[in-house]
Amino acid sequence: MSDLRDTGARYEMEEQGETSYADYRRTGERLYIDYVFAPPALRGTGASGRLMSALSADARAKGLKITPICGYAAAWLRRSREFGDLLG
Repeated sequence: MSDLRDTGARYEMEEQGETSYADYRRTGERLYIDYVFAPPALRGTGASGRLMSALSADARAKGLKITPICGYAAAWLRRSREFGDLLG
């Protein structure tokens, strides 16, 4: 597993030679998560959850709130005890 990469429009993490990603937009102090994707080889392994955890930690460090557009991101944040407070 690699560290989180921020391209300016997408957060990426690589595991087992495959890349999971979350497309986002940032407006002011708000991070909009448009889409979260894990390649078929990583589905069911928790890769998307690890990506969400890492990007949420990055958002917190930057003082951002997260508005999930993606259904997966919304459900993950609602269930998260550690990062649920970033939902906004």
